Amino acid sequence: MILIVLVAGIVAFATLAMRRAPLWQWALAALVLGLLSRISIDGGLWLLVDVPGWVFALLPALVLGLLSLPLIRQMAVSKPVYGLVKSILPRVSRTEQEALDAGTVGWDAELFSGRPRWEKLLGIRKPTLSTEEQAFLDGPVNTVCAMIDDWDTRHSRADLSPEVWQYLKDQGFLGMLIAREYGGLGFSAQAQSQVVSKIASRSIAAGITVMVPNSLGPGELLEKYGTPEQKQKYLSRLAKGLEVPCFALTGPHAGSDAAGMRDVGVVCYEMYHGKKTLGVKLSWDKRYITLAPVATLLGLAFHLRDPEHLIGEVDNVGITLALVPAKFKGVKIGRRHYPARSAFMNGPTQGRNVFVPIEFLIGGVEYAGQGWRMLMECLATGRAISLPAIGTVSIKHALRVTSAYARVRRQFGIPVGLMEGVAEPLSRMVRSAYMYEASRALTASMVDEGQKPSVLSALLKYRTTEAMRDAVNDAMDIHGGRAVQDGPSNYLFAAYATTPVAITVEGANILTRTLITFAQGALRAHPYLYSEIAAAQNPDRKAGLKAFDAAFAGHASFMLRNMVGSFVHAVTFGAFAASPVSHEMKRWYRQLSRYTQSFALVGDWTVAFLGGDLKRKQRLSGRMADVLSDLYLLSSVLRRYEDEGRLEEDRPLVDAIARDRIYAIEQSLAAVFANFPNFWLRNLMRVLVFPLGRHARPASDRATYRLARAVLQPGAFRDRLTKGTYVSMDPKDVTGVLEDALLKVTKAAEIETKFLRAIKKGVVERRMDRDAISDAMEKGVLTEAEAATLRLCDQATDRAIRVDDFEFDELSSRQVRREPKLDEAAE
Repeated sequence: MILIVLVAGIVAFATLAMRRAPLWQWALAALVLGLLSRISIDGGLWLLVDVPGWVFALLPALVLGLLSLPLIRQMAVSKPVYGLVKSILPRVSRTEQEALDAGTVGWDAELFSGRPRWEKLLGIRKPTLSTEEQAFLDGPVNTVCAMIDDWDTRHSRADLSPEVWQYLKDQGFLGMLIAREYGGLGFSAQAQSQVVSKIASRSIAAGITVMVPNSLGPGELLEKYGTPEQKQKYLSRLAKGLEVPCFALTGPHAGSDAAGMRDVGVVCYEMYHGKKTLGVKLSWDKRYITLAPVATLLGLAFHLRDPEHLIGEVDNVGITLALVPAKFKGVKIGRRHYPARSAFMNGPTQGRNVFVPIEFLIGGVEYAGQGWRMLMECLATGRAISLPAIGTVSIKHALRVTSAYARVRRQFGIPVGLMEGVAEPLSRMVRSAYMYEASRALTASMVDEGQKPSVLSALLKYRTTEAMRDAVNDAMDIHGGRAVQDGPSNYLFAAYATTPVAITVEGANILTRTLITFAQGALRAHPYLYSEIAAAQNPDRKAGLKAFDAAFAGHASFMLRNMVGSFVHAVTFGAFAASPVSHEMKRWYRQLSRYTQSFALVGDWTVAFLGGDLKRKQRLSGRMADVLSDLYLLSSVLRRYEDEGRLEEDRPLVDAIARDRIYAIEQSLAAVFANFPNFWLRNLMRVLVFPLGRHARPASDRATYRLARAVLQPGAFRDRLTKGTYVSMDPKDVTGVLEDALLKVTKAAEIETKFLRAIKKGVVERRMDRDAISDAMEKGVLTEAEAATLRLCDQATDRAIRVDDFEFDELSSRQVRREPKLDEAAE
């Protein structure tokens, strides 16, 4: 009987915890179990005295029953915890608050919940383009890609050609996000992302040039916050390329901590055009501003002060945004940086005591002091489109050219792509191309639904650009000397050189990962934490305590469910976890459900225990960001598999990606446990998450080798993985030469095998002083037609592996000569 009661108690606890039952149900269950336990031990196994025994048995039910009454619970539990939380939880600064309020939560909140509602994922609109958007991709985008000579751009000119610049302006590339009513293209986020992607696959510099006006900048800020007068004055000119915008945020003392800028504006009256005018006297020093050297319109962020209270009642108004013509009196602009020797325009701008009318404030006085919120709202959407597009297409471009080169290039008598050592990095590119395209497309679709996925866009930025770095490095390794020798025929070196730029801009990856993604995600997407912090910071203590009591009660039940759910899913290996499908991917949905539950548990305890120290425990925060991002990436992959009709050809690829991501999640969680500062909590979490140990394994060598072999052939699989890159079939083109060679080598595969067999047997000898193909034909190894096919294959291969060379002094004339600035010359 005692054993039955014990089992019943465990079952009741697990059931109530998983159902997140209210306290009165816990009290009722405790009452029933107390009665049963007392009856089962009436012989005196627990207590010999009758009355104390009954009190002991029924006390839990009494306590739980009393705590189910809000007033008693507030006084006995919530009030003391409320005081403790006020001292532990991180205080949210004004800029942090604005950043949190700027974005929206969606699928990230489902991941933090521990029990994702799959309909939320599967219900996101499919990545589609309108007929007009697709025509633009097939027309003007392909045209401008064909116009771009990347070597000329980055070496001879260090700029786009005048013809390319004009074409971009004339065709509306700089105004894709501007509404049609103002003359813009009014494209969706999906279309903007794909346009930037395709152009960047031809030239990173050109891609960035198109990306910036359509990302965080004057166009988007005016669209969302500009006054009617500002919209009428500027938007049509921006859409037509008559104005080239830039936005100045970063300064020498404010990089990743952009809110710490020292740039200032003071509200005052001065004479302007002969009249006493209300305005702002601005002083700024900005650097790393893309398009600044060629900009005609300067967006500017600064701290606004109003000491005379001319526009309000406070001295320190806050971060404010203004729009200043580049040729306005006092604006210094025009010099340029040379970021990683990339040709996109980037440079500093300064101004000292530059007086501008109050009408120059974006949105007017109404939006004074709201600049950080405005920037964060734009960044939440812009960052979801821009750098994920460039990072993803760089992976796909690397795969496209490397898969062709690895098939065309032979060493030791076989294509290098068939060597296991080469197949390993090639397979990594295959998996990355599928996975990051899935996440790019899904996130852009979220933006098109009206979401502002600030947390997801941050993690996607750091993951795609890090994967870009890995993919380009792998491509360079496989190409060897072919990629190292820069020149007009080198299609990899520009991406290799520019990768650090993508890693650094719009939030350096090292801080985005370790400081922002998980910490802000926990605050924004956690179902209760944000409410608890808001309640703890409420100046009205009574209202704060009431709000905290409701949030804390929910948080307690959330924590219990996570504990039970994590343990149950772990001991059953996710066999009973939720899945929205019944087909072959059911197991991966269940594994995703299992580890989402584990993430919710560990994330919740990490924030609760560390509190304000979370900002200092950046390595732990970074590992939790990795878990969150891996959960999101796997979600994206499963969603893409559904969207594309569950192609059987893609199933091994999706399986390999899922294995890798689950393995990575286990490794990250294990590292969190190994380094968690509290001995008892880290071991308790380890028991709840890995009670039977870690069992995940990454994709096997055999599976990944098959993926590498599959991409060495021209066909639907390779095209699908590299969709969205610019592909030229012109054998005179820098990448077209590879496509031409791949087709010819594939066509001649059987003939080449026969020819190589003859060489191995000594029937034919390959020497520089003899034509081995003619010898093979003379000796009956090849027919005349076969010899012609093989000769075309050899010629195409020679063109594909050829590298550039230069006259001795040909490059020296293009080196940058630095002229000293005036202050340096004076020294």
